[in-house]
Amino acid sequence: MKTFSPKLEEVDKNRKWYLVDAKDKTLGRIATKIAVILRGKNKPTFSPHIDCGDHVIVINADQIRLSGQKWEQKKYYTHSGYPGALKTRTAKEIKEKKPEYMLEEAVKGMIPRNRLRTHVLSKLKIYAGEDHKHTAQNPEKIDL
Repeated sequence: MKTFSPKLEEVDKNRKWYLVDAKDKTLGRIATKIAVILRGKNKPTFSPHIDCGDHVIVINADQIRLSGQKWEQKKYYTHSGYPGALKTRTAKEIKEKKPEYMLEEAVKGMIPRNRLRTHVLSKLKIYAGEDHKHTAQNPEKIDL
């Protein structure tokens, strides 16, 4: 018996589009399931060196939940590279300015840091409200 390892040509080029509603879902739990779909780990032909995942559209990212006191205690850090340029923001501040950022960073942290990372993350589309501009792709609504 031999282990099957798919080549790039053998991977299904017709990727599916999934629609996920993040309303009243916990940030970490929904991010793990989105990361699995983006990488293609839910498919039997998964291979870590090939991007075989599907596209994911997330709506209602502004209504995502955090447990406990994370709205005040969870911190997001950015640094420009210059001395003394570390900026710290709480999850509450991030939600007010750009609610998509929290989910994007959570999923980004669950994707391996390799050459495929930017390509895998380009298949993730996050919107704060109900509206999205991918109706032409006929996304399949899934409940995570």
